[in-house]
Amino acid sequence: MESSEDQGAILLIDKPLTWTSFDVVRKIRNLTKIKKTGHAGTLDPLATGLLIVCQGKATKKIEDIQNAEKEYTGTIHLGATTASYDLESEPTPQQDITHLTAETIAQHAQRFVGFIDQIPPIFSAIKVDGKRAYDLARKGLEPELKSRRIEIKAFDITHIDLPVVTFRVTCSKGTYIRSLAHDLGQSLGTGAYLKSLRRTKIGDYSVDHALTPDQFKDTLTSSS
Repeated sequence: MESSEDQGAILLIDKPLTWTSFDVVRKIRNLTKIKKTGHAGTLDPLATGLLIVCQGKATKKIEDIQNAEKEYTGTIHLGATTASYDLESEPTPQQDITHLTAETIAQHAQRFVGFIDQIPPIFSAIKVDGKRAYDLARKGLEPELKSRRIEIKAFDITHIDLPVVTFRVTCSKGTYIRSLAHDLGQSLGTGAYLKSLRRTKIGDYSVDHALTPDQFKDTLTSSS
């Protein structure tokens, strides 16, 4: 955690489950009484992990931080799909997965390593004709989203306990891990959705050095 009155502050926060990224910003702003507060890269409410909050003059660094490489860990549920590509919507069973082997799953994961064109989930904050895609999706509409060129630098399957596989991904800015989970299911022919997600790194910043909002509050209390 870096801070100074002149340079502002870069705060590493471990975002709790179900909190929005703005919930975190609002909490930090209220605790510190610093109006100029923003985050350097959204995390979905159902994701946890590293959220970088910048204050004061450090907000000028937000764009550089957003452009940095990201690392995530999490779990993917095979054999079912959801409209949101995660557990925000109800899973629908798709295909039997008993034929899948660890080797097959790992091989299909490797197909996504490199530069790929990825279509974001319709349940995303991307604007379509001036409206958020997730607002349209929640009304039962299907907004048409254009693919984006992103880079998957690593997609490692670290554990398998079917129907759930555990993974680690290193990727570029703009990557949707929910779409990666969905696309892996499409590649395997079984369907899949993102069951859990944790952001562990942004550039050189690690969640190992992050504080939960409550822990951050405690540091302010102890120093006052």
